[in-house]
Amino acid sequence: MKLFRQHWLICGGTGCQAAGSIAVRDALKAEIQKQGLAEEIAVVETGCNGFCAMGPVAVVYPEGIFYVAIEVSDVPELVSEHMLKGRPVARLFYKEPATKSVIPDMMDIPFFAHQKLIALRNRGILDAENIDEYIARDGYQALAKALTEMTPEQIIAEVKTSGLRGRGGAGFPTGLKWEFCQKSPGEIKYVLCNADEGDPGAFMDRSILEADPHSVVEGMTIAAKAIGSHEGYVYCRAEYPLAVHRLQLAIDQAREYGLLGENILDSGFSFDLHIYQGAGAFVCGEETALMRSIEGKRGMPRPRPPFPAVAGLWNRPTVLNNVETWANIPQIIQKGGAWYASIGTEGSKGTKVFALTGHVNNIGLVEVPMGTTLRTIIYDIGGGIPKKHRKFKAVQLGGPSGGCVPEQYLDTPCDYEAIVKVGAIMGSGGMIVMDDSTCMVDMARFFMDFVQEESCGKCTPCREGTRRMLQILERIVEGEGREGDIETLEELAAMIQTSSLCGLGQTGPNPVLSTLRYFRDEYEAHIRDKKCPAKSCVALLDFVVDEAKCKSCGLCFKNCPVSAIEWEKKKPAKIDLSKCIKCKTCFENCKFDAIN
Repeated sequence: MKLFRQHWLICGGTGCQAAGSIAVRDALKAEIQKQGLAEEIAVVETGCNGFCAMGPVAVVYPEGIFYVAIEVSDVPELVSEHMLKGRPVARLFYKEPATKSVIPDMMDIPFFAHQKLIALRNRGILDAENIDEYIARDGYQALAKALTEMTPEQIIAEVKTSGLRGRGGAGFPTGLKWEFCQKSPGEIKYVLCNADEGDPGAFMDRSILEADPHSVVEGMTIAAKAIGSHEGYVYCRAEYPLAVHRLQLAIDQAREYGLLGENILDSGFSFDLHIYQGAGAFVCGEETALMRSIEGKRGMPRPRPPFPAVAGLWNRPTVLNNVETWANIPQIIQKGGAWYASIGTEGSKGTKVFALTGHVNNIGLVEVPMGTTLRTIIYDIGGGIPKKHRKFKAVQLGGPSGGCVPEQYLDTPCDYEAIVKVGAIMGSGGMIVMDDSTCMVDMARFFMDFVQEESCGKCTPCREGTRRMLQILERIVEGEGREGDIETLEELAAMIQTSSLCGLGQTGPNPVLSTLRYFRDEYEAHIRDKKCPAKSCVALLDFVVDEAKCKSCGLCFKNCPVSAIEWEKKKPAKIDLSKCIKCKTCFENCKFDAIN
């Protein structure tokens, strides 16, 4: 094995690739070759590092130096200074938003320091396309243990001891689901992975598949031994091409190494995996709709019971879990269920992965022990709200099925029961932070528009009820709300929740109900006063320059896309409302809060 003086790990997840990491990687390799360092320095493209807001990022080992926002033009300096002279380039270090302190070591950065990694244990530190690197990190040891040292009953008992609950949203005990399927009669059974991640702002499953696909392959194979299955499918949306590519490579490599296919590790047990690409229908994240889609039918839910553990894919007993759940399994089998159960809270064991997005400094993928408070995630890990003049308003948990949690509940621990008490759900892990510039009525409209668009149309309450709710919300944000609209929204929500066929309709009204619960005054202001307190709904706004505050800088004039602003040097600007298209460009560019 070749030894290198330094390893430069370049994040190659979708986020960093979009920011230019591939060009940076190639430039580094070319410059290293040019300087004659190819025998000393290794450049490795990894999966998602997690710190998406800072991309492209690189970690240099063995020092642990962390570089952020690297550009191709930075490469010659990095090579000449850091690689050749041993002087790290300080201007590319991470700067903490609150204190402005410069932090060179990755593990000293609060974003990383407050996390505990289990499902994400290999993120950003190995080449996701090289099975040898996964094996070097104890990969497939849990599978070997499960196949050669444990009975199916012992595997299930270990998972039950761990207390692992499904990370796809419902939170059903994983071991119990496996046990139901194992005891169901039938020679043909299936293991499925739900990678059809459709919540707005969610990218947990995608990032795991991009960074550590073998953990999912290993977890599913262990489950197959436990329930007596010999075939499995990963249902992944086609919009995740990099995840699909790396997962297929992982499957092919595992087959080549005898870790998938016939007679795995000479144990007498056989299991194989296939990828099925979904077409992007949100409803196919529901388990029965997902199975119908794999069967070649239109992805629409079916009534339950029978549950999939009894009659799932092709009416055979089936176990389905999501990507994050599968990524936990190898660690549970290798280290023991009691080890996993020692982390988290009484009712919610282990860790949870969240996609932290929105109005927060440190956008990215985080994994924390269950019971960690929202405040810790948003402020200690997330770095708080970006703009100093803005304040935290709410955080949306659980996507279209979840709810908005206001500031007074920031100290709520993140576990299944506590989150439900404040009007949201854990969901698959989407966490969207909103500051006081966010209109909660418009936020509810956005999620209802998403739910209505993604409704499969099979049942009337969801198909028609969500459309009616959306129409009312659209009227309200357009300044045409009427007395009684709030009560009608509540009545429709109750009807849709109780009579819809699947989880899409049953939870679809949640964002509306949670915003009505905590921000009812905003609805009333829109309806009665024809005002948007957040100054977000443009139909309710007129833009006027406050001459007392205007510094005559001309920024509003220079940025107005329709020439609706009149301005001369040393004179306050004026807005021609007949030309104004209410795009808010002047409001967003004014540095003196002079646009009312």
